[in-house]
Amino acid sequence: MKEKKIAIFHNFLDNIGGAEIVDLIMARELGADIYTTNIDEPKIKQMGFSAKNIFSIGQIPVNAPLKQELAYYKFKKFNLGNKYDFYIIAGDWAVSAASHHRPNFWYVYSPMREIFDLYQFTRENAVLWWQRPFFDFWVSYRRQVIKSDAAKVDKVISISGNVQKRVKKYLGQESLVIQPPVETKNFYYKKNGDFWLAVNRLIYHKRVDLQLKAFAKLPDEKLIIVGSYEKAAHFRRYADYLKSIKPANVEIKSWVSRQELIDLYADCRGFIATALDEDFGLTAIEAMASGKPVIAPNEGGFKETVIDGVTGRLINEINADKIIAAVKEIGKRPESFKESCQKQAAKFDTAIFVKKIKAHINNYQL
Repeated sequence: MKEKKIAIFHNFLDNIGGAEIVDLIMARELGADIYTTNIDEPKIKQMGFSAKNIFSIGQIPVNAPLKQELAYYKFKKFNLGNKYDFYIIAGDWAVSAASHHRPNFWYVYSPMREIFDLYQFTRENAVLWWQRPFFDFWVSYRRQVIKSDAAKVDKVISISGNVQKRVKKYLGQESLVIQPPVETKNFYYKKNGDFWLAVNRLIYHKRVDLQLKAFAKLPDEKLIIVGSYEKAAHFRRYADYLKSIKPANVEIKSWVSRQELIDLYADCRGFIATALDEDFGLTAIEAMASGKPVIAPNEGGFKETVIDGVTGRLINEINADKIIAAVKEIGKRPESFKESCQKQAAKFDTAIFVKKIKAHINNYQL
């Protein structure tokens, strides 16, 4: 069967997190091109990917909501004609491209969290008080537009059962689940070292401040946080706040190469995650692929990936004191989790993902 020529649409590639890594893996494995707005080629190459198949449809500002609005507008007007055989919408603010590009499916990392499930949280934590009336108006308008354009998508694929529920609740659409890939062969176990590791964007709903508050009360433990953040004002505000409360036993690395990150996973004692109702939680699986136990909230995507008591500890109603208790418990024998963690991570290997995605594309029917 002739390989189909595929294009992938993603909002912006100027800050490389879990969703962007998945897109880059998908493009590489499918031989696809990526169309986006802002691109940071050095970061993409540092993460071990080529940027030769990535094309910008135009630069946009860095601050929300203008960044999202202009990305949405550009994809709405963008039209590749019949250049490709199949289109994958892999970014929430790129869903407006659906009407001009078929056949397609939307690979949903989540319906836009700041206007749907995290609306109230975002309003209270990331929006200045005087901006809130404007924010409310924008959210009301944007919800209607998103629902309208999402209805033009041929098929919806969610990254987790958690996201599948959001798609149904907020967009009124059914979706199937294909979990994202983790390149498990690239991760390895070296030792359970003298530091804990956290990998997350430095943004409010990741609740990184809980990690800092916990380790402030654990002076004999060390935490390394790998946390990138965008240049937007609300990202910088939270990053500055974290730096202001950071205790001496915590190190924040704003950016590391892919290989350095893999080595940190290999050497750490265990992994800490605190994200609010996480979509899926790729970093937890990367940690498990490295044989490391995961401490995470008992909510969201973590409930689908981390097995409580087997690959780590899931915490109900997470707070700093409960993180401290889990660190003390898991830290006694972190090496005992190695085999179970690597076995669990293997369920999310890239080869499994690629097989499912290719089958879906090749057997696709409108």
